[in-house]
Amino acid sequence: MVSPRETLNTNQATHLSGRAAHAVQKSLSTSSLNKNRFLALDLSDEEDTTTVLDEEDTTVIVLLLVIFCIINLLNYMDRGAIASNGFNGNIRTCNDKGKCNPATGIQGHFNLSNFEDGVLSSSFMVGLLIASPIFASLAKSFNPFRLIGVGLTVWTVAVLGCGSSFAFWFIVLCRMFVGVGEASFISLAAPFIDDNAPHKQKAVWLGVFYMCIPSGVALGYVYGGYICIFWRYAFWGEAVLMAPFAVLGFLMKPLQLKGFPSTDSIKMASSVGKNNKHLQAGGNEIEVSIETYKSSYKNVVSKSFTQFGKNMKVLCKEKFFVVNVLGYVSYNFVIGAYSYWGPKAGGFILNRVTATIPNAFKAPVNYVCLHCVEPSLRPLSMAISTVAIHIFGDVPSSPLVGIVQDHINSWRKTALILTSVLFLAAAIWFIGIFINSVDRSNEEESESEKQRRREESIVTP
Repeated sequence: MVSPRETLNTNQATHLSGRAAHAVQKSLSTSSLNKNRFLALDLSDEEDTTTVLDEEDTTVIVLLLVIFCIINLLNYMDRGAIASNGFNGNIRTCNDKGKCNPATGIQGHFNLSNFEDGVLSSSFMVGLLIASPIFASLAKSFNPFRLIGVGLTVWTVAVLGCGSSFAFWFIVLCRMFVGVGEASFISLAAPFIDDNAPHKQKAVWLGVFYMCIPSGVALGYVYGGYICIFWRYAFWGEAVLMAPFAVLGFLMKPLQLKGFPSTDSIKMASSVGKNNKHLQAGGNEIEVSIETYKSSYKNVVSKSFTQFGKNMKVLCKEKFFVVNVLGYVSYNFVIGAYSYWGPKAGGFILNRVTATIPNAFKAPVNYVCLHCVEPSLRPLSMAISTVAIHIFGDVPSSPLVGIVQDHINSWRKTALILTSVLFLAAAIWFIGIFINSVDRSNEEESESEKQRRREESIVTP
């Protein structure tokens, strides 16, 4: 027989459970009203950012583009610097008469062969390839600008390590972490620009952004040549230049990507999962079901991998995306090798091949990657494109060109063999002309898809 006191405790618990569920539902409803709000720089306390953007929309968006362009410029300045003649240097050599040229730069300091020198160029790609899909997936659960801040911090510390390296293996390891830091920026910057650029100028803005790639490499050649034997100081100087932007990534207010839940929704869902699992009533613990699932971190990781596989399947079925990336892989195989070995090979054509016509492909190719998939897949699309063009493109090309040159010992023949790969890129992109494509950048998600995205964004304790 149930006592009146037990009945009262049960009624109190039921009443409290109902009130808690009502409060949570109200909070989530309030959060959903704000999920499409664009947030700008944290220039004032608790102000209406929608009003600010109405008044200063152009200034904020242009500032965003400028910041991304400078970061991109510094990223590729680092690549150009390490490939420059003065920075990279040469091993000690002697002629038949006994006259010797002293060892210079990184190659001379560590006494590297051409193959090892090529490995040094490609090693940062390892971190880039591994981290790019990870950062693209984390954007669903964490503020993307904070992820960029974390990545640029890793980049800064890794570059400092390159300048302090004491052995070949150590500088290779540091270059890998440079790639990890760059991955956060590569995956997320282009979608941000595509979201916020004026509708009729999206390709132009992306063109300006990707123009920083050849400009950065060229600046790196000059920077590396000017620093010359003081290659350690060159690395440290790059770290100093990047540090303010790493800090800025943590100070800026959250920017929301199209197709992803707002930061407010993520925080509210996380708070609900952490703080409202249990209620105490009359000494009896009663569990209140608030969210649609209660899973451990293991289940969350499992769901993330499952969803990643589904997203990859969607990308692989998109013929236009596949053809676009395959052509880009072949193209990048050639350009990546030229960008590293060009200064050593010399010659009018080799000195300019990475700074003129070939770079005209970067903006349209990446524009296609952004617009041939739905908004929520854009970071992953950019990440997979980046992984593919490097792991099958410039990662193997630099060491392979080094091996070919070691055997042939003729830059003219080596360059001719390398350039012939561009015919493959042209053939693949020609096939793309006959594939029907649809601009999916403005496609709306179904209600079930939106619900799935909200569930993915919840960070369980």
